[in-house]
Amino acid sequence: MRLGHKVTIALATALPLAAAPAAVASSAPVGHPARYAAAAATPITHIVVLMQENHTFDNELGYWCAQTGRCLGMPAKVTLKGGIVVTPSVTADIVPVVGHTVKAQTAAIDGGAMDGWAKVQGCTPPAYACVSGYEPSSVPNLTSLASTYAVLDHAFYQAETPTWGGHMEEFAATTDGFSGDDPHSITGPGWGCDSGGLAPTFAGTNEPSCVPDYSLPAAQYPYGGAFEPTTIQQVPTILTEMDSASVSWKIYSATAAEGGYRLSGCPTFASCVYTSEDNQLVTSAQFFTDAKAGTLPNVSFLMPAGSTDIRYDQHNTQSNAAGDNWIGKVASAIMGSPDWSSTAFIITYDDCGCFYDQVPPPVGPDGRQDGPRAPFVIVSPYAKSGYTDSTPTTSTGSILAFIEADFGLPALNANDAHAYNLMGAFNFTAAPQLTHPRMLWRKLPASDYRVNPAALKDLSDGT
Repeated sequence: MRLGHKVTIALATALPLAAAPAAVASSAPVGHPARYAAAAATPITHIVVLMQENHTFDNELGYWCAQTGRCLGMPAKVTLKGGIVVTPSVTADIVPVVGHTVKAQTAAIDGGAMDGWAKVQGCTPPAYACVSGYEPSSVPNLTSLASTYAVLDHAFYQAETPTWGGHMEEFAATTDGFSGDDPHSITGPGWGCDSGGLAPTFAGTNEPSCVPDYSLPAAQYPYGGAFEPTTIQQVPTILTEMDSASVSWKIYSATAAEGGYRLSGCPTFASCVYTSEDNQLVTSAQFFTDAKAGTLPNVSFLMPAGSTDIRYDQHNTQSNAAGDNWIGKVASAIMGSPDWSSTAFIITYDDCGCFYDQVPPPVGPDGRQDGPRAPFVIVSPYAKSGYTDSTPTTSTGSILAFIEADFGLPALNANDAHAYNLMGAFNFTAAPQLTHPRMLWRKLPASDYRVNPAALKDLSDGT
Protein backbone atom coordinates (compact mmCIF):
# COMPACT_ATOMS: atom_id res chain seq x y z
CA MET A 1 0.00 0.00 0.00
CA ARG A 2 1.37 3.37 -0.95
CA LEU A 3 1.21 6.16 1.57
CA GLY A 4 -0.95 9.12 0.60
CA HIS A 5 -1.09 12.65 1.98
CA LYS A 6 -1.17 12.42 5.76
CA VAL A 7 -3.83 14.46 7.49
CA THR A 8 -5.43 14.49 10.91
CA ILE A 9 -9.07 13.43 10.84
CA ALA A 10 -11.41 15.68 12.80
CA LEU A 11 -14.99 16.84 12.69
CA ALA A 12 -15.56 20.35 11.44
CA THR A 13 -17.50 22.38 13.97
CA ALA A 14 -19.32 24.35 11.27
CA LEU A 15 -20.35 21.50 8.99
CA PRO A 16 -22.74 18.57 9.43
CA LEU A 17 -20.13 16.02 8.41
CA ALA A 18 -19.36 12.88 10.35
CA ALA A 19 -16.26 10.84 10.87
CA ALA A 20 -16.60 7.66 8.82
CA PRO A 21 -17.28 7.70 5.07
CA ALA A 22 -18.52 4.11 5.13
CA ALA A 23 -21.19 4.78 7.76
CA VAL A 24 -24.81 5.23 6.70
CA ALA A 25 -26.90 8.12 7.90
CA SER A 26 -30.60 8.13 8.55
CA SER A 27 -32.97 8.98 5.74
CA ALA A 28 -32.85 12.54 4.44
CA PRO A 29 -36.06 14.57 4.40
CA VAL A 30 -38.54 13.72 1.68
CA GLY A 31 -38.60 16.32 -1.10
CA HIS A 32 -40.83 19.37 -0.90
CA PRO A 33 -43.76 19.93 -3.28
CA ALA A 34 -42.68 20.50 -6.86
CA ARG A 35 -43.29 24.25 -6.92
CA TYR A 36 -39.58 24.74 -7.61
CA ALA A 37 -39.37 21.98 -10.20
CA ALA A 38 -40.26 21.82 -13.89
CA ALA A 39 -41.83 18.66 -15.26
CA ALA A 40 -39.26 15.94 -15.97
CA ALA A 41 -39.19 12.57 -17.70
CA THR A 42 -37.85 10.91 -14.54
CA PRO A 43 -38.18 11.46 -10.77
CA ILE A 44 -35.09 13.68 -11.08
CA THR A 45 -36.21 17.31 -11.02
CA HIS A 46 -32.97 18.71 -9.60
CA ILE A 47 -29.60 18.23 -11.28
CA VAL A 48 -26.46 19.55 -9.59
CA VAL A 49 -23.24 19.62 -11.62
CA LEU A 50 -20.08 20.19 -9.58
CA MET A 51 -17.12 20.93 -11.84
CA GLN A 52 -13.75 20.81 -10.12
CA GLU A 53 -10.40 21.62 -11.72
CA ASN A 54 -7.66 19.83 -13.58
CA HIS A 55 -7.41 16.07 -13.01
CA THR A 56 -7.82 12.82 -14.92
CA PHE A 57 -9.69 9.67 -13.97
CA ASP A 58 -6.49 7.76 -13.24
CA ASN A 59 -5.12 10.64 -11.18
CA GLU A 60 -8.12 10.84 -8.82
CA LEU A 61 -9.59 7.31 -9.03
CA GLY A 62 -6.97 5.00 -10.57
CA TYR A 63 -5.67 3.69 -7.23
CA TRP A 64 -9.25 3.34 -5.96
CA CYS A 65 -10.05 1.21 -9.03
CA ALA A 66 -7.03 -0.97 -8.30
CA GLN A 67 -8.12 -1.38 -4.68
CA THR A 68 -11.78 -2.12 -5.37
CA GLY A 69 -11.63 -3.93 -8.71
CA ARG A 70 -14.53 -1.77 -9.90
CA CYS A 71 -12.61 -0.49 -12.92
CA LEU A 72 -9.23 -0.55 -14.64
CA GLY A 73 -6.68 0.30 -11.96
CA MET A 74 -3.59 2.46 -12.11
CA PRO A 75 -0.94 0.34 -13.86
CA ALA A 76 2.15 -0.74 -11.94
CA LYS A 77 4.37 0.51 -14.76
CA VAL A 78 3.89 3.05 -17.55
CA THR A 79 5.99 2.93 -20.71
CA LEU A 80 6.59 6.34 -22.24
CA LYS A 81 7.64 7.11 -25.77
CA GLY A 82 11.18 5.91 -26.39
CA GLY A 83 10.77 2.94 -24.07
CA ILE A 84 11.16 4.87 -20.81
CA VAL A 85 9.50 2.86 -18.01
CA VAL A 86 8.02 4.90 -15.16
CA THR A 87 6.46 3.70 -11.90
CA PRO A 88 3.40 5.85 -11.13
CA SER A 89 3.81 7.71 -7.87
CA VAL A 90 1.47 9.30 -5.34
CA THR A 91 0.58 12.84 -6.38
CA ALA A 92 1.55 15.56 -3.93
CA ASP A 93 -1.34 17.08 -2.00
CA ILE A 94 -0.44 20.52 -3.31
CA VAL A 95 -1.31 19.74 -6.91
CA PRO A 96 1.85 19.87 -9.06
CA VAL A 97 2.22 22.46 -11.78
CA VAL A 98 2.10 20.63 -15.09
CA GLY A 99 1.09 22.01 -18.47
CA HIS A 100 -2.33 21.39 -19.96
CA THR A 101 -2.50 23.42 -23.14
CA VAL A 102 -4.05 21.92 -26.25
CA LYS A 103 -0.49 21.25 -27.47
CA ALA A 104 0.45 19.48 -24.22
CA GLN A 105 -2.65 17.29 -24.29
CA THR A 106 -2.12 16.38 -27.93
CA ALA A 107 1.46 15.39 -27.18
CA ALA A 108 0.44 13.30 -24.15
CA ILE A 109 -2.26 11.40 -26.05
CA ASP A 110 0.12 10.87 -28.98
CA GLY A 111 -2.50 9.61 -31.38
CA GLY A 112 -3.91 7.18 -28.82
CA ALA A 113 -0.59 5.66 -27.72
CA MET A 114 -0.94 7.52 -24.38
CA ASP A 115 2.85 7.64 -24.06
CA GLY A 116 3.73 11.30 -24.59
CA TRP A 117 3.52 12.50 -21.00
CA ALA A 118 7.21 13.48 -20.89
CA LYS A 119 6.27 16.18 -23.43
CA VAL A 120 4.02 17.83 -20.83
CA GLN A 121 5.75 20.81 -19.27
CA GLY A 122 6.53 20.04 -15.62
CA CYS A 123 6.40 16.27 -16.17
CA THR A 124 10.13 15.73 -16.46
CA PRO A 125 12.56 13.09 -15.19
CA PRO A 126 13.27 11.72 -12.74
CA ALA A 127 9.94 12.36 -10.97
CA TYR A 128 7.53 12.56 -13.94
CA ALA A 129 5.10 14.42 -11.67
CA CYS A 130 2.11 13.98 -13.97
CA VAL A 131 2.38 10.15 -13.97
CA SER A 132 0.82 9.82 -10.56
CA GLY A 133 -2.42 9.44 -8.63
CA TYR A 134 -4.08 9.84 -5.25
CA GLU A 135 -4.56 6.98 -2.82
CA PRO A 136 -8.21 6.39 -1.80
CA SER A 137 -7.29 7.55 1.71
CA SER A 138 -6.32 10.92 0.25
CA VAL A 139 -9.72 11.48 -1.38
CA PRO A 140 -12.10 9.78 1.10
CA ASN A 141 -15.22 11.72 0.15
CA LEU A 142 -14.87 11.25 -3.60
CA THR A 143 -14.10 7.55 -3.22
CA SER A 144 -16.87 6.98 -0.68
CA LEU A 145 -19.38 8.45 -3.12
CA ALA A 146 -17.90 6.43 -5.99
CA SER A 147 -18.12 3.26 -3.88
CA THR A 148 -21.74 3.87 -2.89
CA TYR A 149 -23.17 5.20 -6.15
CA ALA A 150 -22.28 5.14 -9.86
CA VAL A 151 -18.87 5.82 -11.36
CA LEU A 152 -18.38 6.28 -15.10
CA ASP A 153 -14.97 4.99 -16.14
CA HIS A 154 -15.14 5.87 -19.84
CA ALA A 155 -16.14 9.53 -19.59
CA PHE A 156 -13.79 11.65 -21.68
CA TYR A 157 -13.26 15.37 -21.82
CA GLN A 158 -15.16 16.63 -24.85
CA ALA A 159 -11.97 18.04 -26.38
CA GLU A 160 -8.27 18.59 -25.75
CA THR A 161 -8.73 21.89 -24.00
CA PRO A 162 -7.77 23.57 -20.73
CA THR A 163 -10.11 25.42 -18.39
CA TRP A 164 -11.61 28.15 -20.56
CA GLY A 165 -12.57 25.73 -23.30
CA GLY A 166 -13.73 23.20 -20.72
CA HIS A 167 -16.29 25.63 -19.38
CA MET A 168 -17.41 26.51 -22.91
CA GLU A 169 -18.06 22.82 -23.43
CA GLU A 170 -20.01 22.71 -20.16
CA PHE A 171 -22.65 25.10 -21.51
CA ALA A 172 -22.44 24.78 -25.31
CA ALA A 173 -20.88 21.36 -26.11
CA THR A 174 -18.38 23.12 -28.37
CA THR A 175 -15.49 25.58 -28.30
CA ASP A 176 -17.06 27.25 -31.36
CA GLY A 177 -13.92 27.58 -33.48
CA PHE A 178 -11.65 28.48 -30.58
CA SER A 179 -8.84 26.04 -29.85
CA GLY A 180 -9.86 26.15 -26.19
CA ASP A 181 -6.58 27.56 -24.93
CA ASP A 182 -7.08 30.32 -22.40
CA PRO A 183 -7.51 33.97 -23.46
CA HIS A 184 -4.68 36.48 -23.30
CA SER A 185 -4.24 40.26 -23.54
CA ILE A 186 -6.87 40.68 -20.81
CA THR A 187 -7.87 44.26 -19.94
CA GLY A 188 -11.16 43.67 -18.10
CA PRO A 189 -12.62 41.14 -15.65
CA GLY A 190 -12.56 37.44 -16.29
CA TRP A 191 -11.93 35.77 -19.63
CA GLY A 192 -15.09 36.48 -21.61
CA CYS A 193 -16.90 39.14 -23.61
CA ASP A 194 -16.29 41.82 -20.98
CA SER A 195 -12.56 41.02 -20.61
CA GLY A 196 -11.13 42.67 -23.70
CA GLY A 197 -9.23 39.43 -24.15
CA LEU A 198 -8.21 37.53 -27.25
CA ALA A 199 -8.19 33.75 -27.69
CA PRO A 200 -6.59 31.51 -30.33
CA THR A 201 -8.73 29.74 -32.92
CA PHE A 202 -8.26 26.56 -34.93
CA ALA A 203 -7.77 28.83 -37.94
CA GLY A 204 -4.64 30.26 -36.33
CA THR A 205 -6.11 33.71 -35.65
CA ASN A 206 -6.79 35.48 -32.36
CA GLU A 207 -10.38 36.59 -31.88
CA PRO A 208 -12.20 38.33 -29.02
CA SER A 209 -12.82 35.69 -26.33
CA CYS A 210 -16.56 35.98 -26.78
CA VAL A 211 -19.32 33.90 -28.37
CA PRO A 212 -21.46 36.64 -29.93
CA ASP A 213 -25.22 37.07 -29.79
CA TYR A 214 -26.49 39.07 -32.74
CA SER A 215 -29.96 39.41 -31.27
CA LEU A 216 -28.54 42.00 -28.86
CA PRO A 217 -29.26 45.66 -29.68
CA ALA A 218 -26.89 46.52 -32.53
CA ALA A 219 -26.46 50.12 -31.44
CA GLN A 220 -25.03 49.00 -28.09
CA TYR A 221 -23.38 45.77 -29.26
CA PRO A 222 -22.29 46.27 -32.89
CA TYR A 223 -20.25 43.05 -32.86
CA GLY A 224 -22.76 40.90 -31.00
CA GLY A 225 -21.09 41.57 -27.68
CA ALA A 226 -17.46 41.18 -28.83
CA PHE A 227 -15.30 44.28 -28.43
CA GLU A 228 -14.27 44.22 -32.11
CA PRO A 229 -15.32 42.37 -35.28
CA THR A 230 -15.06 38.60 -34.95
CA THR A 231 -15.28 35.54 -37.18
CA ILE A 232 -16.73 33.49 -34.31
CA GLN A 233 -20.30 32.40 -34.95
CA GLN A 234 -23.23 32.56 -32.58
CA VAL A 235 -24.11 29.14 -31.07
CA PRO A 236 -26.89 28.14 -28.67
CA THR A 237 -26.29 27.32 -25.01
CA ILE A 238 -28.09 25.04 -22.60
CA LEU A 239 -28.77 28.15 -20.49
CA THR A 240 -30.91 29.81 -23.16
CA GLU A 241 -32.63 26.52 -23.99
CA MET A 242 -33.56 26.02 -20.34
CA ASP A 243 -34.93 29.56 -20.10
CA SER A 244 -37.08 28.95 -23.19
CA ALA A 245 -38.48 25.76 -21.63
CA SER A 246 -39.04 27.30 -18.16
CA VAL A 247 -36.42 25.01 -16.65
CA SER A 248 -34.91 26.99 -13.79
CA TRP A 249 -31.14 27.20 -13.41
CA LYS A 250 -28.32 29.00 -11.66
CA ILE A 251 -24.56 29.13 -12.01
CA TYR A 252 -23.10 29.08 -8.50
CA SER A 253 -19.62 30.39 -9.08
CA ALA A 254 -18.38 33.97 -8.84
CA THR A 255 -19.74 37.34 -9.84
CA ALA A 256 -17.62 40.02 -11.49
CA ALA A 257 -16.67 41.34 -8.03
CA GLU A 258 -15.02 38.04 -7.06
CA GLY A 259 -11.64 36.55 -7.87
CA GLY A 260 -12.91 33.42 -9.62
CA TYR A 261 -15.12 35.21 -12.16
CA ARG A 262 -13.05 33.85 -15.05
CA LEU A 263 -14.26 30.30 -14.30
CA SER A 264 -17.97 31.04 -14.23
CA GLY A 265 -18.61 30.42 -17.93
CA CYS A 266 -21.40 32.96 -18.32
CA PRO A 267 -19.13 35.87 -19.41
CA THR A 268 -17.87 33.88 -22.42
CA PHE A 269 -21.35 33.98 -23.95
CA ALA A 270 -22.83 37.37 -24.89
CA SER A 271 -26.25 35.70 -24.63
CA CYS A 272 -25.57 35.27 -20.91
CA VAL A 273 -23.40 38.16 -19.73
CA TYR A 274 -25.33 40.89 -21.58
CA THR A 275 -28.87 39.66 -20.87
CA SER A 276 -31.03 38.83 -17.87
CA GLU A 277 -29.32 35.42 -17.77
CA ASP A 278 -26.45 37.15 -15.98
CA ASN A 279 -28.75 37.54 -12.95
CA GLN A 280 -28.62 33.76 -12.56
CA LEU A 281 -24.87 33.87 -11.96
CA VAL A 282 -24.51 33.99 -8.19
CA THR A 283 -21.75 33.36 -5.68
CA SER A 284 -20.87 29.75 -4.84
CA ALA A 285 -21.75 30.37 -1.18
CA GLN A 286 -25.40 30.84 -2.18
CA PHE A 287 -25.59 27.17 -3.12
CA PHE A 288 -25.56 26.05 0.51
CA THR A 289 -28.31 28.51 1.45
CA ASP A 290 -30.52 27.32 -1.41
CA ALA A 291 -29.87 23.64 -0.70
CA LYS A 292 -30.78 24.03 2.97
CA ALA A 293 -33.96 25.96 2.12
CA GLY A 294 -35.06 23.47 -0.54
CA THR A 295 -35.00 26.17 -3.20
CA LEU A 296 -32.44 24.77 -5.60
CA PRO A 297 -33.33 25.38 -9.24
CA ASN A 298 -33.92 22.52 -11.64
CA VAL A 299 -30.30 22.67 -12.76
CA SER A 300 -27.37 23.97 -10.69
CA PHE A 301 -23.88 24.46 -12.11
CA LEU A 302 -21.46 24.75 -9.21
CA MET A 303 -17.79 25.72 -9.38
CA PRO A 304 -15.71 26.61 -6.31
CA ALA A 305 -14.55 29.76 -8.02
CA GLY A 306 -15.64 32.43 -5.56
CA SER A 307 -13.00 34.66 -4.02
CA THR A 308 -12.78 32.39 -0.96
CA ASP A 309 -14.07 29.07 -2.29
CA ILE A 310 -11.41 28.97 -5.01
CA ARG A 311 -9.16 27.38 -2.39
CA TYR A 312 -11.26 24.22 -2.80
CA ASP A 313 -11.03 23.85 -6.59
CA GLN A 314 -8.15 21.28 -6.65
CA HIS A 315 -6.34 23.36 -9.25
CA ASN A 316 -2.62 23.05 -9.82
CA THR A 317 -0.93 24.82 -6.85
CA GLN A 318 -3.96 24.20 -4.57
CA SER A 319 -4.58 21.44 -1.98
CA ASN A 320 -6.31 18.35 -3.33
CA ALA A 321 -7.36 17.36 0.20
CA ALA A 322 -9.07 20.73 0.73
CA GLY A 323 -10.97 20.07 -2.49
CA ASP A 324 -12.07 16.66 -1.24
CA ASN A 325 -13.36 18.37 1.93
CA TRP A 326 -15.36 20.67 -0.36
CA ILE A 327 -16.80 17.71 -2.30
CA GLY A 328 -17.94 16.29 1.03
CA LYS A 329 -19.44 19.62 2.08
CA VAL A 330 -21.40 19.91 -1.18
CA ALA A 331 -22.56 16.29 -0.99
CA SER A 332 -23.69 16.75 2.62
CA ALA A 333 -25.64 19.89 1.70
CA ILE A 334 -27.41 18.01 -1.09
CA MET A 335 -28.10 14.83 0.89
CA GLY A 336 -29.45 16.87 3.80
CA SER A 337 -31.59 19.08 1.58
CA PRO A 338 -35.36 18.77 1.11
CA ASP A 339 -34.45 18.34 -2.58
CA TRP A 340 -32.39 15.16 -2.01
CA SER A 341 -35.12 12.71 -3.00
CA SER A 342 -35.37 14.28 -6.46
CA THR A 343 -31.71 15.09 -7.12
CA ALA A 344 -28.92 13.78 -9.33
CA PHE A 345 -25.54 15.13 -8.22
CA ILE A 346 -22.79 14.84 -10.86
CA ILE A 347 -19.16 15.31 -9.83
CA THR A 348 -16.67 15.93 -12.61
CA TYR A 349 -13.70 18.11 -13.60
CA ASP A 350 -13.03 20.65 -16.35
CA ASP A 351 -9.76 19.39 -17.87
CA CYS A 352 -6.93 16.91 -17.43
CA GLY A 353 -4.51 19.18 -15.59
CA CYS A 354 -2.72 17.40 -17.43
CA PHE A 355 -2.14 14.20 -15.47
CA TYR A 356 -1.63 10.69 -16.78
CA ASP A 357 -4.50 8.54 -17.96
CA GLN A 358 -4.13 5.15 -19.63
CA VAL A 359 -7.28 4.88 -21.80
CA PRO A 360 -7.05 6.24 -25.36
CA PRO A 361 -9.81 8.79 -25.98
CA PRO A 362 -12.03 8.56 -29.07
CA VAL A 363 -12.61 11.21 -31.71
CA GLY A 364 -15.75 13.17 -30.90
CA PRO A 365 -18.85 13.44 -33.09
CA ASP A 366 -17.69 16.80 -34.46
CA GLY A 367 -14.35 15.36 -35.56
CA ARG A 368 -12.23 16.80 -32.75
CA GLN A 369 -10.01 14.60 -30.62
CA ASP A 370 -11.56 14.03 -27.18
CA GLY A 371 -9.33 14.70 -24.18
CA PRO A 372 -8.31 12.11 -21.55
CA ARG A 373 -10.83 10.54 -19.16
CA ALA A 374 -12.44 12.77 -16.55
CA PRO A 375 -13.26 11.66 -12.99
CA PHE A 376 -17.06 11.25 -13.15
CA VAL A 377 -19.34 10.16 -10.30
CA ILE A 378 -23.16 10.24 -10.14
CA VAL A 379 -24.76 10.52 -6.69
CA SER A 380 -28.54 10.12 -6.36
CA PRO A 381 -31.18 8.15 -4.46
CA TYR A 382 -31.89 6.61 -7.88
CA ALA A 383 -28.27 5.91 -8.89
CA LYS A 384 -27.44 2.22 -9.22
CA SER A 385 -25.65 1.14 -6.07
CA GLY A 386 -21.93 0.37 -6.46
CA TYR A 387 -22.28 0.54 -10.24
CA THR A 388 -19.58 1.04 -12.84
CA ASP A 389 -20.87 2.40 -16.14
CA SER A 390 -18.41 1.85 -19.01
CA THR A 391 -20.55 3.17 -21.87
CA PRO A 392 -17.94 4.26 -24.45
CA THR A 393 -19.82 7.29 -25.82
CA THR A 394 -19.66 9.12 -22.50
CA SER A 395 -18.12 12.59 -22.40
CA THR A 396 -18.61 15.82 -20.53
CA GLY A 397 -21.25 16.41 -23.23
CA SER A 398 -23.21 13.60 -21.57
CA ILE A 399 -24.15 16.01 -18.78
CA LEU A 400 -25.94 18.19 -21.33
CA ALA A 401 -27.49 15.09 -22.89
CA PHE A 402 -28.84 14.09 -19.46
CA ILE A 403 -30.34 17.53 -18.83
CA GLU A 404 -31.89 17.46 -22.31
CA ALA A 405 -33.30 13.94 -21.90
CA ASP A 406 -34.69 14.68 -18.45
CA PHE A 407 -36.39 17.95 -19.34
CA GLY A 408 -37.23 17.31 -23.00
CA LEU A 409 -34.82 19.82 -24.53
CA PRO A 410 -33.28 19.59 -28.02
CA ALA A 411 -29.59 18.86 -28.49
CA LEU A 412 -27.29 21.82 -29.06
CA ASN A 413 -25.12 20.11 -31.70
CA ALA A 414 -23.71 16.74 -32.72
CA ASN A 415 -21.61 16.39 -29.56
CA ASP A 416 -24.45 16.21 -27.06
CA ALA A 417 -26.82 14.65 -29.62
CA HIS A 418 -24.56 11.59 -29.88
CA ALA A 419 -23.35 11.51 -26.27
CA TYR A 420 -24.58 8.87 -23.84
CA ASN A 421 -27.32 10.50 -21.75
CA LEU A 422 -26.35 8.75 -18.48
CA MET A 423 -29.80 7.20 -17.97
CA GLY A 424 -28.30 3.72 -17.67
CA ALA A 425 -26.61 4.74 -14.41
CA PHE A 426 -30.03 5.06 -12.72
CA ASN A 427 -32.78 2.69 -11.63
CA PHE A 428 -36.04 4.61 -11.70
CA THR A 429 -38.22 1.55 -11.07
CA ALA A 430 -36.86 1.00 -7.56
CA ALA A 431 -37.72 3.02 -4.46
CA PRO A 432 -35.22 5.86 -3.90
CA GLN A 433 -32.46 5.01 -1.43
CA LEU A 434 -32.58 8.05 0.82
CA THR A 435 -29.92 6.81 3.23
CA HIS A 436 -26.47 7.97 2.32
CA PRO A 437 -22.80 7.76 3.35
CA ARG A 438 -21.47 10.28 5.82
CA MET A 439 -18.83 12.66 4.60
CA LEU A 440 -15.54 13.66 6.21
CA TRP A 441 -14.23 17.08 7.07
CA ARG A 442 -10.51 16.60 7.65
CA LYS A 443 -8.41 18.92 9.71
CA LEU A 444 -5.72 20.24 7.38
CA PRO A 445 -2.80 22.60 7.77
CA ALA A 446 -3.75 26.26 7.42
CA SER A 447 -1.48 26.42 4.38
CA ASP A 448 -3.84 24.06 2.53
CA TYR A 449 -6.52 26.74 2.60
CA ARG A 450 -4.40 29.60 1.31
CA VAL A 451 -5.04 30.62 -2.27
CA ASN A 452 -1.77 30.46 -4.15
CA PRO A 453 -1.55 33.60 -6.32
CA ALA A 454 -0.74 31.32 -9.25
CA ALA A 455 -4.19 29.75 -8.88
CA LEU A 456 -5.81 33.09 -9.68
CA LYS A 457 -4.86 32.48 -13.28
CA ASP A 458 -5.17 29.20 -15.07
CA LEU A 459 -1.85 27.43 -15.52
CA SER A 460 -2.72 26.02 -18.91
CA ASP A 461 0.33 27.75 -20.36
CA GLY A 462 2.40 25.37 -18.23
CA THR A 463 4.26 28.13 -16.43
